[in-house]
Amino acid sequence: AFGLKLRKVPKDQIDKMVKEAARILDLEKLLDRKPKALSGGQRQRVAMGRAIVREPKVFLMDEPLSNLDAKLRVQMRTEISKLHERLGATIIYVTHDQTEAMTLGTRIVVMKDGIVQQVDTPQTLYNAPCNLFVAGFIGSPQMNFLDATVHVKGDDVQLQIGKTTLHVPASKKKALVEGGYDGKTVVMGIRPEHVYDDEARIQAFPNSVVEGKITVYELLGAEVYLYFDTEGFPMTARVNPRTTARSGDTVKFALDMEKIHIFDKETERVITN
Repeated sequence: AFGLKLRKVPKDQIDKMVKEAARILDLEKLLDRKPKALSGGQRQRVAMGRAIVREPKVFLMDEPLSNLDAKLRVQMRTEISKLHERLGATIIYVTHDQTEAMTLGTRIVVMKDGIVQQVDTPQTLYNAPCNLFVAGFIGSPQMNFLDATVHVKGDDVQLQIGKTTLHVPASKKKALVEGGYDGKTVVMGIRPEHVYDDEARIQAFPNSVVEGKITVYELLGAEVYLYFDTEGFPMTARVNPRTTARSGDTVKFALDMEKIHIFDKETERVITN
């Protein structure tokens, strides 16, 4: 409340604002403590409270949740989102945590080495990344990347990955043909949720099947992550927990080719999303 006292805010109003900020930040039981008696995470929340009670037009938050445990971090993300809606203030929020960025951000600025790569909504960043860096940074597990050679054969455009041939859908052919990528190596990206191990998909899309030996099986309750190698490239599939695949199994996977992203190998810029 020190800043409020300097501004000569009435004592009863200060008391009300401090208690409300303490409630938001789960600090009500700590109001009688001195700063030296607080942990790093608690001090971080006090600093946020000091900003909240001032009700500024613009907040600048630099990794405000970095010292909090996982449970409190989720709680604080929710409270910051509520705070943003209630105050209607602009929040400039700096973070290395993509989950915080995706869940809190109205617009996200992705930077690399101090250079802005893309400014967009969370959904657009996820679905239409402008380059390899953004594609690999947004999403967990991250997007799968495979080097592929482009072959244009009449109306058919293929991606050759080792001994595996994948057929490019009509929606993505034009960019490769007009860009002069025939015979060139590109980078194909596909997110784990667009890699399927169920037999129905494999039968339905025989021209987009890859095969690999599962190296790691991770059960997360509502979903399973399968880590495998295909044609020398590591891949991850996010599949249904009812899957019968396990570590050591050699499994076929169908790729949703409508969902692939293709990047220029040299410039790393997107060719088509």
